[in-house]
Amino acid sequence: MVLTKLLSVPPRYGLTPVAAITVLVLAVSVYFCAPRRNKKSALPVSVNYHFSRQCNKSCGFCFHTATTSFKLDDERAKVGLTRLKVAGMRKINFAGGEPFLYPKFLGTLVEFCKEQLRLESVSIVTNGSLVKKDFFQKYGKHLDILAVSCDSFKEQTNIEIGRGSGDQVRKLFEIRDWCLEFGVKFKLNTVVCNLNYREDMNATIAELRPFRWKCFQVLMVAGENDSEKTLRDVRKFQISDEQYAEFCRRHKDQPSFVAEPNNLMAKSYLILDEYMRFGPGWARPIGLDSRY
Repeated sequence: MVLTKLLSVPPRYGLTPVAAITVLVLAVSVYFCAPRRNKKSALPVSVNYHFSRQCNKSCGFCFHTATTSFKLDDERAKVGLTRLKVAGMRKINFAGGEPFLYPKFLGTLVEFCKEQLRLESVSIVTNGSLVKKDFFQKYGKHLDILAVSCDSFKEQTNIEIGRGSGDQVRKLFEIRDWCLEFGVKFKLNTVVCNLNYREDMNATIAELRPFRWKCFQVLMVAGENDSEKTLRDVRKFQISDEQYAEFCRRHKDQPSFVAEPNNLMAKSYLILDEYMRFGPGWARPIGLDSRY
C-alpha cells in the first residue's frame, strides 16, 4: 500500500517515484544495518563534493586536475548524498574542476541538499567566470555561501597563474553584488604562491567586504600536481613557510582573513571525488556501484 502510494506521487526535487523508493530503502538499510559508531568515531559532517574534474581554466598549481571527464547523473548523485546525510553530513560544498560548467546539475543538487536533505550549509566554490545572475534568480534561495577563487587583483599575475581572462576583478564585484541582492554570503579563496605572496591586497579586500577570506598556502598533492608527469606541476609555484607568513602578516588585520597553511590544510578537508569516493586516508568509497 505504501509503495503503491509512493509510485503514484508526482516527482519532487528531481526524484522520480522509483528513485524516491530507492533512497528510502537505502536510508532504512543504512540506519538498521550499519555498524553503530561510538561517540569518538569520525562522521562526515562537512563534505567537499568535487563532482567533476573538468575546468575552463588552467591554474598551474591545481590539485584536482582533469584526469577524467566522468560525472554522475543527478539521480545517482542524490542517492549518494542521501546516504551521506544519514551518516551524519550537515554541510556540503560543491567544487570541481569548475562546477558552473554544469549549472543545471549544480543547481538541482543545491536545491536538493537544502530543501530535501535540510542541510545546515550548502556552498559552492567557483572561479567565477561562468557565474550568471539567472543562477541566483533560480537557486539563490537554496544557497548559503558562494566562494570565488581569486589569487591576485593584478590581471597579469592571474594570467601567469593560469586563471586570468582580462576581467576577473570586475567579475568579482559583479558576483559580490548578486550575492548581496539574493542573500548569499560572499566568500573569497586565495592560493598564496610565489607569484602573489608579495602583493598587498588590503585595499580591494576592504572594498569587496567578503564575509570570509581564506588564504591557502599553495599545496602539493601526490599524483595530482607533484611532478612533470602530472597535468599540473606545483613545484614552480611553491613558497617557504616564512614567505607565506609574510603574506599573512600583511593582511592579518582584515576582519574576514583566515590563514590555512599546509600543515593545517593537508588533513582538514573531507574530499568526495567524481565517483563519490573519499580521498586516500579518509574512508572507503560510498559504494554506489553495488546498489545498481
